[in-house]
Amino acid sequence: MPEPPASRLRNPDLAPATVKSWSGYSVFALWMSVLHNVGAYTFAIGFFFHGLGTWTVLAAMLVALVLVYALMNLSGAIGQRTGVPYPVVARISFGVFGANVPALVRGVLAVFWYGVQTYLGSVAISALALRLAPGLESWNRTGFLGLSALGWCAFLALWAAQLLVVRHGMEAVRKYQNWAGPAVYLVMFVLLGWVLVRTGFAPGVEVSPERVHGGSAVLQFASIVGLIVSFFGTFLLNISDFTRASPSPRSMRRANLWGLPVNFLVFAVTVAVVTTASVTLFGEPITDPIELVQRIDNTPVLVFATLVFTVATVGVNVAANVVSPAFDFANVAPRYITFERGGFIAAVGSILVCPWALYSSPVVVDYFIGGLGALLGPLFGVIMSDYYLVRRTRVVVDELYVEGGGRYWYRRGVNPRAMLSAAIGAAVAIPVALVPAWHAAAPFSWALGAALAAGTYLAASRVAAPGPAGSAPEATHV
Repeated sequence: MPEPPASRLRNPDLAPATVKSWSGYSVFALWMSVLHNVGAYTFAIGFFFHGLGTWTVLAAMLVALVLVYALMNLSGAIGQRTGVPYPVVARISFGVFGANVPALVRGVLAVFWYGVQTYLGSVAISALALRLAPGLESWNRTGFLGLSALGWCAFLALWAAQLLVVRHGMEAVRKYQNWAGPAVYLVMFVLLGWVLVRTGFAPGVEVSPERVHGGSAVLQFASIVGLIVSFFGTFLLNISDFTRASPSPRSMRRANLWGLPVNFLVFAVTVAVVTTASVTLFGEPITDPIELVQRIDNTPVLVFATLVFTVATVGVNVAANVVSPAFDFANVAPRYITFERGGFIAAVGSILVCPWALYSSPVVVDYFIGGLGALLGPLFGVIMSDYYLVRRTRVVVDELYVEGGGRYWYRRGVNPRAMLSAAIGAAVAIPVALVPAWHAAAPFSWALGAALAAGTYLAASRVAAPGPAGSAPEATHV
């Protein structure tokens, strides 16, 4: 009989999910929230300036999204079958204590983006406040730590709104996502209708006037695929935080199908049309939806659109940058840190990193995000290869909470093979992502790190069994 679950490894938030409340629609709405925001808008429109035709860019997006869809189903299935969140999933391959490394890498990256997304959302709120009350301009003349008084008010207001959602747990997150994600389509369709009318329903379809050919075109096509897969690298790790409460694998797969390839392509086409029309209307492409909205000479529409984009910012931040560190930090000390407390730690950290200062320095952003992001691929490679190719999906969930022995204890709670494999993958992926001379290969750093780590782990696993010597064969526990 296994030992009783240790308090150093378990609390109610990290325990297997017993309520399957994340229906297909909830997961679908999650993807809408992740994609329907200012950051994703500018990310998607950037691909149309790679020198490829619009239809070629959409084809590259489709290839990438099919890959993401397949990988997301593989990763999400682990959470759906076991009912455990990402840091507990990581215990399977990294060990019950070794899992803190992949958990904290994901958590720290999320805290940084939590701050940046909150700051970007607060900029929109500040712009709206100045539009409605020009007298507030005097608040921009005084500041603290590089942010004006008005900026602090907007930042803290949005910061508090996000924390209010998280403090009520995952069920509150689910209910918020159910309506926040689809809401942005209202603004997108308003923008689409406005530009269509203003351009006489002839907005055009080609965004970039420049074209590349031959090998350069192939490289740009592949770069788009690599960048989109990397964009989803964070969720490819911690999608189990959500699918652990999915009622069935079929429900999860259908939600991923409609929420990823279908939804992303519809959103991308809308973005392309709106941006193309902005060239006709203003003589230059407007890649920031907030800036485009502000050019609409209609105050009620401006207020509505800004509020909806703010709602979307809260949605993507809660889903992508709060849920994960809340679980990740709870995994470090389950006895003392709950999901709610983990979310609060992430929120405080998002202020301490002074995201407005970091965001203003592209060099810092590139090195920080590039370095940490390049670690995500190797972690994914180890976890997936271990679960599907080494263990053949057989996991004893109860032993993921056992200290001092069991299949996932390895050496004092750490699996050296997983650590070494991830380190080897990262040793290649990080230079590829950061060294200027290898800039052309940077979009492929995630995939390169994932493949190398997976191959190394599989080779190491042929030498030794995945669990401790003499352990009984594993059995699936659902």
